Amino acid sequence: MKPAPFAYRRPESLEAALEAIAGEPGAKVLAGGQSLVPLLSMRLAAPATLVDVNRIPGLDTVGVTGDHVRVGALVRHADLLAHPGAREAQPLLALALSHVAHPTIRNRGTTVGSIVHADAAAEMPAVLALLGGSVEVASVRGRRCIAAADLFAGPLESTLASDELALSASFPVLAPGEGVGFAEIARRHGDYALCGVAGVVRVEGDDVAAARLGYLSVADVPTVVDVSGCDATEAADRALAVLEPGDDVHATAAYRSQLVRVLTGRVLAAATDHARGRSA
Repeated sequence: MKPAPFAYRRPESLEAALEAIAGEPGAKVLAGGQSLVPLLSMRLAAPATLVDVNRIPGLDTVGVTGDHVRVGALVRHADLLAHPGAREAQPLLALALSHVAHPTIRNRGTTVGSIVHADAAAEMPAVLALLGGSVEVASVRGRRCIAAADLFAGPLESTLASDELALSASFPVLAPGEGVGFAEIARRHGDYALCGVAGVVRVEGDDVAAARLGYLSVADVPTVVDVSGCDATEAADRALAVLEPGDDVHATAAYRSQLVRVLTGRVLAAATDHARGRSA
């Protein structure tokens, strides 16, 4: 199929982009386009106007401070994956990004775009939720920061207003004593995960002081579960008490539940080993 007819705007400043979005009810923002373009082609989305933000300066940078990794709205997955400063400051970014789609899509798709697309089967929304990051957005009314806990409203639904543009995402750096892990199962590497788990563990000496796990593809929104004090079996039980593994053409709910159990133990062990190695 081909997209429905639409108007095309390509502003060269942030102010012009915000005015274009505000002036066109139902306008869609085009950055990497790896989520939006397929929806247009299948006519699952039919906006009257596309606002292409790729010429706006200053949105294509990665900034690393002592507290956060800040990712601009035009930073491609591949560029963030290859960024040595981001990899060192928050290793979970590279662990998860290596599973995002296929190289061609990583070369065009944007990390911030994936986050605000709010697909619960995608890796980066789950990472942002697990780390307690945030997204900065702007409109003609001003700017605001949306915490990850307040960002995901439902399947493919974020809390951005229709006239807001996501400018960046911020991920906390890995603190001393913390370690991370990530694993997912897909039919083919790069396909949407049947189940994915990201983890952050904090150790004090050899003891696990805190542990959190983030799940993708097993609930309507990215879901974070505190599993502090749990072994692998207890952690999986706690996760399954709040998750909603479902049936579809790719896997049964029972199979996804089993994947939750297997990956929970795998990621919890990997994150614990990473934390202990960093502490040593």
